[in-house]
Amino acid sequence: MSCVYTGSHTTDGVLRSDRAYADLKRRLLVGDFGLNVRLGEERLAAELGVSRTPVREALLRLHAEGLVRRAQDGGYLALAPDVDSMRHLYEVRIALELQALHRPGRTRSVHDAVLLAALRDEWRALADEEQEPNPGFVLVDESFHLSLAESAGNPVLVDLLRQLNERIRVVRMQDFLTVERIEQTIVEHLGILDAVLDGDLVMAEQRFDAHVAQSLAVVEQRVLLALARMAADPRKP
Repeated sequence: MSCVYTGSHTTDGVLRSDRAYADLKRRLLVGDFGLNVRLGEERLAAELGVSRTPVREALLRLHAEGLVRRAQDGGYLALAPDVDSMRHLYEVRIALELQALHRPGRTRSVHDAVLLAALRDEWRALADEEQEPNPGFVLVDESFHLSLAESAGNPVLVDLLRQLNERIRVVRMQDFLTVERIEQTIVEHLGILDAVLDGDLVMAEQRFDAHVAQSLAVVEQRVLLALARMAADPRKP
């Protein structure tokens, strides 16, 4: 009988790593770890009920996402979000998306109706699914906004928006910590699509403005609450 060695990445190992990653990400987003408090692998492993390996793998993923930073003497620390930069990035994001929204009118062209109709079908199907709180929904949200911009026909603008999304993603995860916010986002996206497909760009802009304003308000509130928790957290390594 032959024996196949799978190393540490067995199915159970991957599941443990994924669970550790999801739990640590949620706790980082709500400010569950104090500023300048080392995220000790041994302590976190004990809290999560896993070995140090899943914790180490989770921290590597979180570092790649910009949610933790390396300490000078080794290990990781929670990364505090920059509120001013967040606001500035949102301003640029809004400008880019509005530029895309109105481009067809300025260039005497039209939005790609086939692309938008397919996008609306996808989000209608999403509206019928049961949702769960999920910071990773930010990627689904980004895909919507990129597709909407793509329908306007300027690939350079789409690429700039994609780059901006990568920079703002770490704080925009805050917008999807509740089912209510995810469901509201789906409804608002469908409203924007309906207006664009109907050719009513004034209504589309109004709905887009309200959508992004609500997102910014939620993100800003949660970021500030997280920062307050991080600053007040008395725990030590």
